[in-house]
Amino acid sequence: MTATDAAPATEPADPFADLRLTEWTSCGGCAAKWGASLLTDLVRDMPMGADPSLLVGLAPFDDAAIYQVAPDVALVSTTDFFPPLVDHPSDFGAIAAANACSDVFAMGGRVAIAVNVAAFPEHFPREAIVAIFDAAAAVVAEAGGTIAGGHTIRNPEPIFGLAVQGVVHPDRVFRKGGAKPGDVLVLSKPIGTALALAGGSPDDKATAIAGMRRINRGASEDLQELGDAVHAVTDVTGYGLAGHGWEMAERGGVQVVVDTDSIVAYPGAREAAERGVRTGGDPRNREYVTGNMDSSASDAGEALCMDPQTSGGLLAAVDPALADRLLLGDTGTSWWRVGEIAAGPARLVLR
Repeated sequence: MTATDAAPATEPADPFADLRLTEWTSCGGCAAKWGASLLTDLVRDMPMGADPSLLVGLAPFDDAAIYQVAPDVALVSTTDFFPPLVDHPSDFGAIAAANACSDVFAMGGRVAIAVNVAAFPEHFPREAIVAIFDAAAAVVAEAGGTIAGGHTIRNPEPIFGLAVQGVVHPDRVFRKGGAKPGDVLVLSKPIGTALALAGGSPDDKATAIAGMRRINRGASEDLQELGDAVHAVTDVTGYGLAGHGWEMAERGGVQVVVDTDSIVAYPGAREAAERGVRTGGDPRNREYVTGNMDSSASDAGEALCMDPQTSGGLLAAVDPALADRLLLGDTGTSWWRVGEIAAGPARLVLR
């Protein structure tokens, strides 16, 4: 048989083509988080430590804990896990890992090691578990770290995530507080993961999944390069742009002003919001900011801000003199302006 007679090469069949992880759970991704109002009350009732080496803990809480171990080294510690929000095991593992590592990047740290936190039904396909673990390990490696172990239990619904440890210089920790009037508010990923998954087309969903798989390492390094020009940082996850924006406003004693018409959304997300699509986390996120928000935004603009994000981007308040270095694309990471910081009592303003 000649080369021209040879059968064309075909892609191997996806062994998980018929597996739907979202059918194994009732609520997936960061939308599965408890409402921020309830969680804040629970944290407030917890005993606070007095260890002076604990630079960032529960009073107030931030995206991760920071513990100083040497004059120039502090540990960054976080954990994050949730049920599936996507159907393919590899996507689930990669998104869960990117989301967990994001807390380290939001604090200005670098990822060192991570351990898996996993729970699966006893009859869950073994090959799917392997694919979840493999995808997560690849993302942690991309983030600069290594999977160093984990713990797996039986559970009626699949749950996966990681406990991640990183390092940061104690004098270079990013925090939610510190935004200053006049700062430009920038974001490193589009908004609308839950809306796109709930109401978008297959192509829209694929774009959102690709965005959630992308880690925030480059965005964090961009901000680190700006030094003291970066005044406040958080990552946008389950409480939405509104909830995390309010936390930035409250910690800094400033007004976080979001221009909802200028928000860059994942394909299909804004359109879904305009059709009235809302996800389960929307009412809980609205409850969190009730009484602390002024809004003249459209219903769709508000819905984008309330939409719970999974593996969302970094939200930063940056000195306007250097913000253009991010917005003009000089760093290699996409950044978008989503608003500004204004003087006044702590308030979230949507317009």
